[in-house]
Amino acid sequence: MNNNPPTPPTTTSKCLNKRARNARRERQEIRRLRSKQNSNPNTNTQKMTPKPQVVPVNKILVSSRDVVVNEEKSLSYLLHGSVSVCGRRREMEDAVTIAPGFLSSKVVVYDFFGVYDGHGGSGVAKLCRERLHRVLAEEIGGGGGDHNISDVDWERSMCASFSRMDNEVNGGHEGEDQDSESGSLRTTGSTAVVAIVGIEKVVVANCGDSRAVLFHGGVAVPLSNDHKRVEAAGGRVLEWNGPRILGVLATSRSIGDYYLKPYVISKPEVTVHERTLNDEFLILASDGLWDVMTNEVACEVVRRCLSGQLARRYSKTVDGSGAAEAAAVLVELAMARGSKDNISVLVVELKRNVNGCCE
Repeated sequence: MNNNPPTPPTTTSKCLNKRARNARRERQEIRRLRSKQNSNPNTNTQKMTPKPQVVPVNKILVSSRDVVVNEEKSLSYLLHGSVSVCGRRREMEDAVTIAPGFLSSKVVVYDFFGVYDGHGGSGVAKLCRERLHRVLAEEIGGGGGDHNISDVDWERSMCASFSRMDNEVNGGHEGEDQDSESGSLRTTGSTAVVAIVGIEKVVVANCGDSRAVLFHGGVAVPLSNDHKRVEAAGGRVLEWNGPRILGVLATSRSIGDYYLKPYVISKPEVTVHERTLNDEFLILASDGLWDVMTNEVACEVVRRCLSGQLARRYSKTVDGSGAAEAAAVLVELAMARGSKDNISVLVVELKRNVNGCCE
């Protein structure tokens, strides 16, 4: 029997615990203020907070505020579709960006697709939705004209862009625009998975537990890995509704979450895939999908939708493309399987563009 007295907590451990407790207190205070505002009889906008309901996806239209689409250039871009739903959560914290032709020159055009899964509020996910593709275009050096973008160091550019985005969130925006909807940016973060698709390459950068999966030659090929790296950095993972960093966050990489630095980092994992004729489609989705579905099942559902093996069900509520239909089917299947999170799914066809031409 070991009679040695327990080791007293270190100063670093006390500091980290204090920061985690302070973050939880701030979130609780925000919830308390919201509850007080909703229950105030003197306000003209008094509402009862509804219980979360599971709504069939064919009753849901994706708000344009939740998806940024940049179509300033009349380019022939890839067919794509996305669907985002709140699911069983009370608030929507996911965001999606679609920016066709966000980067182009005389010889090459790149489309940008991104899915952001916020936590602690939607503030950081919204900022990423508005800014990350623009930051990347600035980092590469143009977004148009004669600038040579055919020979880009993608890993360097992606890492620099994610770092700039993280600095914007943790520095320039700290303490600003912290309304009750977005929550305090001091305790807010977001995962990010983005894909840059050109005629020769698919470049994926992932920071967190969202995921990108390529369907290549009949096989589901993950182009990203879910990140769990805290203990290697000297942090602690506590068991509370699953493993969490200091009992707060379930992923080890994100944009924002400055109070959990250095154990949560914003450096993305970057994968560059050389396109071939065997590439059929790409799925980007938040963990609301991947928590209840394997890569193989998701790819099989999309394959059947795009090949016409599944009857169309959502032609009145999505944009009419096969990719949007496939995204809607995946969302409904995830809800039926009991997903407890917001769900955002983005499907990109790699065989055809908007003009119906093969790539």
